[in-house]
Amino acid sequence: MFAESRLEKPNPMYVPRDERFEESKQNTFSVKRLKAVLHNLIPGLKASISADNQDFNDFSDVDGLYKDDVLKKLPLPNVVSKIQESSQGLLKYDTPKIISKDKFAWLRDDEFARQAIAGVNPIGIERLQVFPPVSKLDPQIYGPQESALKEEHILNQLNGMTVQQAIDENKLFIIDYHDVYLPFLERINALDGRKAYATRTIFFLTPLDTLKPVAIELSLPPAGPSSRSKRVVTPAIDATTNWMWQLAKAHVCANDAGVHQLYNHWLRTHACMEPFILAAHRQMSAMHPIFKLLDPHMRYTLEINALARQSLINADGIIENCFTPGRYAMEISSAFYKNYWRFDMDTLPADLIRRGMAEPDPSQPHGLKLVFEDYPYAADGLLIWSAIENWVRTYVNHYYPHSSLIINDKELQAWYSESINVGHADRSHESWWPTLNNSENLVTVLTTLIWLASAQHAALNFGQYPYGGYVPNRPPLMRRLIPDESDPEYASFIADPQKYFLNALPSLLQASKYMAVVDTLSTHSPDEEYLGERQQPSIWSGDAEIVEAFYEFSAEMRRIEKVIDGRNRDKKLRNRCGAGVLPYELLAPSSEPGVTCRGVPNSVST
Repeated sequence: MFAESRLEKPNPMYVPRDERFEESKQNTFSVKRLKAVLHNLIPGLKASISADNQDFNDFSDVDGLYKDDVLKKLPLPNVVSKIQESSQGLLKYDTPKIISKDKFAWLRDDEFARQAIAGVNPIGIERLQVFPPVSKLDPQIYGPQESALKEEHILNQLNGMTVQQAIDENKLFIIDYHDVYLPFLERINALDGRKAYATRTIFFLTPLDTLKPVAIELSLPPAGPSSRSKRVVTPAIDATTNWMWQLAKAHVCANDAGVHQLYNHWLRTHACMEPFILAAHRQMSAMHPIFKLLDPHMRYTLEINALARQSLINADGIIENCFTPGRYAMEISSAFYKNYWRFDMDTLPADLIRRGMAEPDPSQPHGLKLVFEDYPYAADGLLIWSAIENWVRTYVNHYYPHSSLIINDKELQAWYSESINVGHADRSHESWWPTLNNSENLVTVLTTLIWLASAQHAALNFGQYPYGGYVPNRPPLMRRLIPDESDPEYASFIADPQKYFLNALPSLLQASKYMAVVDTLSTHSPDEEYLGERQQPSIWSGDAEIVEAFYEFSAEMRRIEKVIDGRNRDKKLRNRCGAGVLPYELLAPSSEPGVTCRGVPNSVST
């Protein structure tokens, strides 16, 4: 009763005029919105004609979303055929990059593992430090904290090592969503058309610096003291276990899609940036040097967040309809904010070290050493993080040669105080917030904000359609559990495992809605400003020394792009180069307009 009510469409949520999309950006969004309607036209018609058309029943149903001839197979009136003839390309989706070079890559274990470090959510993986993993949840409520994973599940996959040897030599990794999902699973699985597990996936690092999945643990809420609420699935040894394994990997992807969208993407980049942007406008003059520094990194964020609140994260919106948590999506996002989010851990070096993916090493260029070299997101990200940090340090040291100037800058201190105490009020008491009392802390805070708005958001956003646009590769939700031999569904699974798998994916209409949204989010508009670019760069600062420093930063972005291009041609780096392997370009700074799976805009604008 004390909360502001949201304006419902078609009434727009208020955004100040100078924060709204300019004409070029607005046109891109409007065209994508029209295409989304057209893209959903055929799945909607199919579903309304027959209940049999509501699910994917064959892989040709999936392929039909990307083909012009989908209408020819349907008993539809001539008028619809005429529409198709006159609107070539509008009624179909572009082929996602993940199947453009190798249609079956998504089925392979090595590709499933590669996407954990070079896909659309490369920040969930951690080095495994304790085996079996242990839950931190209350055992009185959520059952035993012990995992069902045992040494015998993975021992034959470790190239002759013991589990402890593999841990000691940094060869085992985990994506652990057990504690994230288990508290919500009972409610999620009670929803119509939702079935989920809380998953843990164990990976082994091969001598080629590639990962392979060696076991997946699937947990359900305990139904009683003796219930089998956890099961372990391991790589296939025959036809039946192959389909069990494919279903287990799909459930992992559905878990990952929810965490990616609700925590890493929406919460950590869109939502947590917003208080800093609002406070900057309220507390700092447009002439303030820190406002000038941040200005390009705040562009369009308030507008895109307003649109998200009305169409994506709203009740019965796209996220609730198309992702595993359903109506509990925002509750899960809030739980993430309360239990996991830390601003000081959103620096790239701190995040890598926290996840065990790097170790501090002062002798290395970035002050840390990756536990394995071919981790494309981290390797490219560190180049960009360092470039941003050097540029920000030059800028801060120019305007604030002494710490007393920072402490006594009332606008700066009011901005930071409001960002934390009003914008992040629920976490304002935390001791981990940096104190704005010296240049090093100011550099860290500003570098973190620019990193989140530019490179971190780009890495999490612009691969959404290239990887997720082919729904079997990365389903945003699942609708069936994996059957046991005692389950009534087991017979239909054995009789037609492909159909069972496809029916477990989102429905045709859910998939099409999801694809339309990630297609829009993955699109660069023609007026996009990329990292190292500014509108009229020569006049945004009258200070020649700073203009020169910015040109050096721009040149560094171009140099980094060449380094990334070179890495993508290096045959030794198998996670980004090989037969049918997608190059890792999500942190390559520049891009053409459209869905390109590359480009680092200055700000959170999609």
